[in-house]
Amino acid sequence: MSVSGLEWVEQDAILTVTLNRPEKKNPLTFEMYAELREHFHALQIDESIKVVVIVGAGGNFCSGGDVREIIGPLTERADNELLQFTRLTGEVVKEMRACPQPLIAAIDGVCAGAGAILAMACDLRFGTPRSTVAFLFSRVGLGGCDMGACAILPRIIGLGRASELLYTGRAMDGQEALACGFYNELHPAEQVTVAAQAAARAIADGPTLAHAMTKKMLHREWAMPLEEAIDAEAEAQAALMRTHDFKRAYDAFVAGAKPRFEGN
Repeated sequence: MSVSGLEWVEQDAILTVTLNRPEKKNPLTFEMYAELREHFHALQIDESIKVVVIVGAGGNFCSGGDVREIIGPLTERADNELLQFTRLTGEVVKEMRACPQPLIAAIDGVCAGAGAILAMACDLRFGTPRSTVAFLFSRVGLGGCDMGACAILPRIIGLGRASELLYTGRAMDGQEALACGFYNELHPAEQVTVAAQAAARAIADGPTLAHAMTKKMLHREWAMPLEEAIDAEAEAQAALMRTHDFKRAYDAFVAGAKPRFEGN
């Protein structure tokens, strides 16, 4: 475990990131933001990791920015220092979306503020019935426009729902988060991390290059007209058709076997 409160464990091509300050519901610090940014940036060239799972220790995901270690000091910082901080937090999401590995969040208990943003920035989210998700920036006098929330959240749950959550800062329970599409699946608390790891295993055993391309195109096509998006996808698929994994899949089909992808 790093001194910042983050634990990084790699096993069989799956990296598990644990937010590990359970005594305070895993709030983020300045150091944790910087470490998350650096590690997710490094994943862009790390071919040994195929999937990342993010979890919280002690029955909660993340309660947001640490009130005493972040919010308090921010009230005394100069304008340029405030902008440095908000750019740092935004860079965490940029790096999460830029790394080629699919990201899966296993969410239990409190998932609030910047913690809800970390979950939002993942590709898949598994929750529990008792979990609560809140984009509570308005409750501390800030806008919902934090770390990409106004761009990403409406694409997950729709503009109307996203607007209401960002204006009010209220919490969604697990059932509502599942119903509106924020969660992909709902599991009992004792099984949510197991389910997330199982999903990670299934993805990791699949075609790494193809998954990376899917994530890349999902991100790129947000700002593309339909015609441009279709052309971009044609180029992406043609590139993947030149890979050995594509040929392996065909050979396995002909042989009546399951393909074994090797990521090239």
